Amino acid sequence: MWVLVLFDLPTETKRNRKDAAQFRKNLIKDGFTMFQFSIYIRHCASYENAQVHVKRVKSILPEYGHVGIICITDKQFGNIELFYGKQMYEVSAPGQQLELF
Repeated sequence: MWVLVLFDLPTETKRNRKDAAQFRKNLIKDGFTMFQFSIYIRHCASYENAQVHVKRVKSILPEYGHVGIICITDKQFGNIELFYGKQMYEVSAPGQQLELF
């Protein structure tokens, strides 16, 4: 599973900028990787593990702004098509976690 956090946070005041920066830092501390400036992603081994991280994101939500959280499967994430300009490029799976059996 992949957990995607999409957000649009206000940055008009010094306090807003501080809150937005702290939100991003907390996402990184929880193992999220920046996919685009306001989109962070994290790979999870299972749906249950994904829900743990969704709960953590909900606990660090800033007071203002819009935040969306979505969980998608590996297969769905693998179907993404990424472009830089008109040039297509491969998806690199950031933050893959090592699983020990």
